[in-house]
Amino acid sequence: RIMVHPGAALSLQSHMHRSEHWIVVEGSARVTVDDMVKLVTENESVYIPLGATHRLENPGKVPLNLIEVQSGPYLGEDDIIRYEDVYARVTAA
Repeated sequence: RIMVHPGAALSLQSHMHRSEHWIVVEGSARVTVDDMVKLVTENESVYIPLGATHRLENPGKVPLNLIEVQSGPYLGEDDIIRYEDVYARVTAA
């Protein structure tokens, strides 16, 4: 389960070993997957393919709550390549 505060954004990132499926439970999400940007609202979902550059943002006024399902041969947190990050965790190769 992931919660994103109004106006906040997660890092622009990709993964070498996993894909993700995000299901919005509450609020709305601005989702970037490679060159596509779309708004995903409650009871909608989006698939993030393996290797895709992606970001999650909350453009709304209420907290965004979603369920993230990860699948792949390796699900460790060190399988994150960050390209942009407001928390200064950039780890791009």
